[in-house]
Amino acid sequence: MSLDAKKLEKIELQLLLETVYQTYGYDFRQYAPASLKRRLWKRLREEKLRTLSGLQERLLHDGDCMERLLKDLSINVTEIFRDPPFYCAFRTKVVPALRTYPFVRIWHAGCSTGEEVYSMAILLSEEGLLERARIYATDFSEAALAQARKRIVRLEHMKEFTQNYLAAGGTRDFADYYTARYEGALFDKELMEHVVFSQHNLVTDGSFNEFNVILCRNVMIYFDRALQARVHELLYDSLCVLGILGLGEKETIHGMPFEDRYECLDAREKIYRKVR
Repeated sequence: MSLDAKKLEKIELQLLLETVYQTYGYDFRQYAPASLKRRLWKRLREEKLRTLSGLQERLLHDGDCMERLLKDLSINVTEIFRDPPFYCAFRTKVVPALRTYPFVRIWHAGCSTGEEVYSMAILLSEEGLLERARIYATDFSEAALAQARKRIVRLEHMKEFTQNYLAAGGTRDFADYYTARYEGALFDKELMEHVVFSQHNLVTDGSFNEFNVILCRNVMIYFDRALQARVHELLYDSLCVLGILGLGEKETIHGMPFEDRYECLDAREKIYRKVR
């Protein structure tokens, strides 16, 4: 008796993800299946393999293959001042409260290659808050963090990013924040003096501080509902009372743990305040 193709693929997928977890400590077992399978099949093609079982075997014996797979699984869809209305709402509905604190701790969870971290640093600088703020920018991918620390983005994107900056309520000439070099734009070192880039896995790691603001935007859309709930619990535990949670456009706290312990500051831009 032979298994049909779908059942076989499901078994192969479970075994592969268990191998990754047991061997390397990265847990993708509760990622949304559709997105996960697309990325795994991309790695299959790149490795010139035919089956997930073949990929599983290679991962067991080839750490470099695992590094390549991590790059595939890392969600690097990001840009400077992505979703400009979010930053406008942050300026008007969050910044006034942050002004009342002597020091502001911000956790940018799932920071990818850093573009949205640069954006928040610029916003805080313009609002006079950067000097008394610390941004903890984390991602599970060390390769993404290494890119983020370089402070470089491709110059070809800067026209679009300048439009994003202006739409996000920027108050200066955006070119003041970077130096154009060859095909890249190097953001000012001073912006990053208040940023700490560090490896942290939302799936397997716990809370590491108490924050006034947590931004976890467009990350949990790749998780299944059970994992989303677990991450929401982590974020809640990491927020101080009256702390701010910012989610992505397609993410929600509805139906999640502690939903009733937040008040909504901006329903459209998914900005919430922890009230108890």
